[in-house]
Amino acid sequence: MRSLEPFGQSFTLPGEAYVSQEVFTWEKANFFEGSWTCLGRSLDLPRRGDRKAVKVGSEGVLLVRDDGDKLRAFFNVCRHRGHELLAAGACDAARVIRCPYHAWVYGLDGELKGAPHFGDRADFDRADYPLQPVRVEEWHGWVFVNISGEAPSFADHVGNLGEMLAPYEPQRLVSAVRHEYVIQSNWKIIVENYHECYHCPQIHPELCRVTPPDSGYNVHPDGAWAGGTMELMDFADTMSLTGESLGVPLRGLNAEQRRQVLYFGYFPNLLLSPHPDYLMTHRIEPLGPDSSLVECEWLFPPEAVEREGFDPSYASEFWDITNKEDWGACEAVQRGVSSRGYKQGPLAPDEDAVYDFITMIARGYVGQDMMRRPPAREGSVEAAKDPRPALT
Repeated sequence: MRSLEPFGQSFTLPGEAYVSQEVFTWEKANFFEGSWTCLGRSLDLPRRGDRKAVKVGSEGVLLVRDDGDKLRAFFNVCRHRGHELLAAGACDAARVIRCPYHAWVYGLDGELKGAPHFGDRADFDRADYPLQPVRVEEWHGWVFVNISGEAPSFADHVGNLGEMLAPYEPQRLVSAVRHEYVIQSNWKIIVENYHECYHCPQIHPELCRVTPPDSGYNVHPDGAWAGGTMELMDFADTMSLTGESLGVPLRGLNAEQRRQVLYFGYFPNLLLSPHPDYLMTHRIEPLGPDSSLVECEWLFPPEAVEREGFDPSYASEFWDITNKEDWGACEAVQRGVSSRGYKQGPLAPDEDAVYDFITMIARGYVGQDMMRRPPAREGSVEAAKDPRPALT
């Protein structure tokens, strides 16, 4: 595959990767259900009995905060007749989990506590019918699940990304603003766009006023992620329309970190942008080969949010403008890769983080370890024998 050639010789992904329903279906099963997918913030379920129903790929998951304050995840399926325990997208809170169809009742640990009219059935043992668990992890204030149960450990998947985020203390930050965008673009195009500022002088005048588009560096990732840094202009304290911060600097940052904005893409669906005074995320839910839902969230330290008159719009307004500029570009790319005139293109020298992401995808397609960086040598990669997307 040409996408796996050494950097400087490699190419973008082929058109099928962005438009094929077959490839999209495979990605849902292998990249989203088969990996560690982010479902949102832990603080969305802060108390005992809180639960939330979400979709991951083609599966429904029920998140539950149990009596011991532990977060659990189950398939959103009653063990009786398979009814959903909670409608997808809904939130609720109660001391037990009750199926709305036939009133089977489960504890917050997933154990079956009651099944009406089954008391006289001699071979019925409630212990045989717990909810089916899903692997779940809480990390720096976010929730991740692995539907297939076959992914490597979360620690191996996330690698050293936590070391990069630790000074920003994301677990203590408070959500102040959320925006949702539906973008007519493949999810990978959105991630690729995020990983480079080669395009910034052409479409982001607001961003280029507060940060040099050719500044910063990309870091060497250990795990399933990619990314790097950008620097602020001398006059700017953060990313805002004026460069002014109306918040509070994050308390754990050193002098260098207070002059940087970081851009990390966690595979498969979380983009993390720590700033000196806030942290912005984009959580991506693929809707189809050519459409995606993006939930953008702005997190601030509690000492800023609790301050009288605090207004987070200085950050959200700047990024809403920038996001919409990006979404227009991504949708234009989607239209282009859908054309019979599209051919794989070369990557520019400053698109090395794009290369890291593309090679993760390409290695997944051909059955290789997605976290292993490709060797810097010539030669093609042979496809694995098991069925995978037919890409060239």
